[in-house]
Amino acid sequence: MTSTEHSEDAAVPKPFGEKPSGEKPSGVEPAGGTLAGRAAAAGAPMRLWGGRFAGGPAEALARLSVSVQFDWRLAPYDLLASKSHARVLHRAGLLDDAELAAMLAAIDDLSDAVAQGRFRPTVEDEDVHTALERGLLERLGALGGKLRAGRSRNDQVATDLRLYLREHARQVAARLTELSQALVTVASQHVETPAPGMTHLQHAQPISFGHQLLAHVQAFVRDTDRLRDWDRRASVSALGAGALAGSSLPLDPQGVAAELGFDRAFENSLDAVSDRDFAAEFLFVAALIGVHLSRIGEEIVLWTTREFGWVELDDAFATGSSIMPQKKNPDVAELARGKSGRLIGGLTGFLATLKGLPLAYDRDLQEDKEPVFDAVDTLLLVLPALTGTVATMRVRRERLAAAAPDGFALATDVAEHLVRRGVPFRQAHEAVGQLVSWCVAHDVDLDEVSDDDLAVINPLLTADVRGVLSVQGALQARSAPGGTAPDRVREQLAALRPVLDRDREWAVD
Repeated sequence: MTSTEHSEDAAVPKPFGEKPSGEKPSGVEPAGGTLAGRAAAAGAPMRLWGGRFAGGPAEALARLSVSVQFDWRLAPYDLLASKSHARVLHRAGLLDDAELAAMLAAIDDLSDAVAQGRFRPTVEDEDVHTALERGLLERLGALGGKLRAGRSRNDQVATDLRLYLREHARQVAARLTELSQALVTVASQHVETPAPGMTHLQHAQPISFGHQLLAHVQAFVRDTDRLRDWDRRASVSALGAGALAGSSLPLDPQGVAAELGFDRAFENSLDAVSDRDFAAEFLFVAALIGVHLSRIGEEIVLWTTREFGWVELDDAFATGSSIMPQKKNPDVAELARGKSGRLIGGLTGFLATLKGLPLAYDRDLQEDKEPVFDAVDTLLLVLPALTGTVATMRVRRERLAAAAPDGFALATDVAEHLVRRGVPFRQAHEAVGQLVSWCVAHDVDLDEVSDDDLAVINPLLTADVRGVLSVQGALQARSAPGGTAPDRVREQLAALRPVLDRDREWAVD
């Protein structure tokens, strides 16, 4: 009976849901032929260390040290790296042809068992590396122990985490691009829809609603660009660095790096095992994505209020109240806003962990995985939900158009009209400020002031200023590059399409 197959009365720890690991490749020494194998077969804890220790660790230490409950998700990447390492050992003359074939077959079998849930870690496995070595020993006996030559958990985990993050950064980028595409689609339908442009959450100037949506796309495109740039620095393999000083065995770090899809191998073994810049930088990018998600989430929350009424959410992306039957709540937008705090917290906590660590590896670095995994899970959960919210929301054009000139939003257009007549902006600003003050006092809008009253307010305000008191005119006038004029918004749309195509291609590369 292997350590993954327990009888009801066996005095062994319960597994995390582990099932029998399947048949062993033929022609391999059974696990019971080695000390570690006999320990695994008997259900005793198996560790990758302990030769110099007279006894096992205290229960409190063992409980504190265990990380397999969260680092198990690195198993496929650890097994992928193990196959490359086996080939390196073969090229170095440390595995013969038959041993390499048996090793690769066992790793493939273990990979299948992991993927199908037939092999799972037990509560006695300290970490993912321990669990997988147990799986190899069950399949290979003494031969399974040869794979440890020339590598350490220090360079293994640094490589595994990079492999995991490089794959999942692309998944995040793909979901970001889908959100950007949803925003582009809605924006293309509202190029000429006027909306209140705001600063300080106060009406400022009319803008195209499409222009506002594309502002969010610009932020998400920068986020994807940061992921692409991050990947360039993260594309470094640490395998071959060993515990900290490299290896005396004739390994091939560059060959392993190429086989695993990295651009290059480490240049300094000490740095390779202690560097977690790639994790911290990923957490920063994730936190900034969270901030951008929070900003659009906040706007959607405002847009769906009765006071704004600019947008109505599809029923599939809203929730109700357990007591107030009339409620339709923007929960997706609120959760997007709320999750940003979680992402920011993961970044700041991890930076605090890193700040005082001496070289090389320290056990503190075990704390790198949970915030990274949480950031990935959070983004991959929030992004599709927000994409669906945006893609299905109904924009209320009439409400937006009616609100666009509110709050004397055309005042700047009057001032700029005076500037075009040769009036210094300082004087134009003062004259229009006087006009707004008069309108507030008399409870009228700018276009309701008579010619006579204009002249009384300020001699610069002649009847021709009425020619700029039009929302559509104000939009058309903002025709400088990057402005809100419909033609400029169409240019933004055209420029974004190849960018999103590029990002999609990278995400599936």
